[in-house]
Formats: sequence, structure tokens, C-alpha cells
Amino acid sequence: MSDKAVITCALNGVLTDPKQHHVPVTPEEMAREARAAFNAGASVMHIHLRQQTPNKGHLPSWEVSVSRAIQQAIREACPGVIINHTTGTSGPNYSGALDCVRETKPEMAACNAGSLNYLKVKSDNTWAWPPMMFDNAVEKVQDYLDVMKATQTIPEFECFDVGIVRCVGMYRQTGMYSGPLEYNFVMGVASGMPADPELLPILLKLKSPEAHWQVTAIGRAEIWPLHQRCAELGGHLRTGLEDTFYQPDGAKVTSNGQLIESLAACARRAGREIASPAEARQIFGIRH
Repeated sequence: MSDKAVITCALNGVLTDPKQHHVPVTPEEMAREARAAFNAGASVMHIHLRQQTPNKGHLPSWEVSVSRAIQQAIREACPGVIINHTTGTSGPNYSGALDCVRETKPEMAACNAGSLNYLKVKSDNTWAWPPMMFDNAVEKVQDYLDVMKATQTIPEFECFDVGIVRCVGMYRQTGMYSGPLEYNFVMGVASGMPADPELLPILLKLKSPEAHWQVTAIGRAEIWPLHQRCAELGGHLRTGLEDTFYQPDGAKVTSNGQLIESLAACARRAGREIASPAEARQIFGIRH
């Protein structure tokens, strides 16, 4: 077990609507929310980019200038913080995501490691949204890995299902990637892995033995036993308004800082200390 738990805050996500939820959009809002999470123990900020024009904050952006402005604002608010940049896109055009990583050189970035039918069914047995494919073919993964190698950005391999965990080992085996391994087990997507603590021992058996790992738990109050088990088994920890709006007691939050406080409490109950940004950099082997 790693004695120090690195906490990541997923500040805003891609699907959350700022008109309905308290998600940050502008650089100033992102910096304010990052500071609240930073003060509560988060060393890593996972960022998504939104369009900055009025009434467009619910839509994604891949403008390099937006990425730069948000990263600069967060770094000024949170000395030593680690930026983990989103790259998730569907469809054949993902040049904007590549450009953001290439031009801004974040310390870490998501690397979605396999494809998933992204589905959800409502209580009336109709689709919550039109069925879609979150496509991450091997060629697309390679393009991301090539750019991240050039910028010395550590890829965080996002694994939405058990088979995708196994794919990461194949990327190493075939020489697609040779750097440090960081797994992110995404649990709670309706058509992916469930947010079930009993699944963790299987995932740990399938990952590369030396690799770091964390859990992204998506859902409501029911996800907190998963966070607790992750802390007990030595994983690093992540939450934020991208993943949930709810505390363990079911209360709805208004800030990322409230969620990070609860996540840090999970680590401490497991007998672990919270890693500082400098310690997180050492743990992950960040070189810039």
C-alpha cells in the first residue's frame, strides 16, 4: 500500500450543465473551485474545457487559448498543483484534444484506453440519451500516446470496463507505450463497470503489478463505500463535480471543496496521509 494518498479533483466534466449545477466554466470560476479543492487536500486538478461565450458554458471547447487561460488561473491559485487534462472525444476528429496537450504540455492527461457503448436507460425504459459509441480505437490511443511522449505528459489510462484494463497491458507489451502506468478505474457508468467495491480485487489482479491506480466513482451517495475500499486497498482517490453532486449522507454539495473534504476523510480512516503536490509529483514520477 502507498502510505500517501494522492487526491484528484475532477472540477467540472463535459456533461454537467452550469445552469443546473454549480460547475465552474470560466478561468476565474475554475481557479476558485480548484483552490477550494486544493485547500481540502487535492494535488491534481482534472479539467474539462467549456465554451466561454455567454449561455454556451454547457458546450465543450478545444481551443488552446481556453486551455492555457484555465491552466494559468489554476496554477496561480494553487502553487505546485498538477494539471490532468481531458482528451475525451467521440468521432473521427480529435485534433483539438491533441493540440491542447501538444501546446500546453500538462503534467498528466487522460488517455481513454478502449471503446464503450455509452448507454443509460430511464425509469420508463427509454434511453436517457440516443445510444452512442465512445470510440477509442487503438490508432487513436496511439496518437494520444505519441503526443504525450513528446510533451512528457503522463497518460492516465481511463478504463471503463474489465477488458479495457487488460488492453493497457497489451499497449505496454506491443511497445505502444513504455512509461509509468497510471490506471483509472471508471466505475458507475451504466453500461460500464458498476460502482461495486467487490470488483476491485479483480481489477487489481488484472493491472500491471507496479502500476499506480485510482477509482473514478460515478453516482450518488452509494459510491462512497467504493471510495473507502479504494483507500483501504492502497489506491489513489478522485472525486469532484464531474463525478457526483452528493455527500455520503445524501446531501447535495455546491462546491468541489466539500467533496474533497469527504474523500480525504476516507483516506484518513484507512490510516493514510494525504500527499502534497510535491509528494504527488514524486509518486507519479512527473518530470516537468
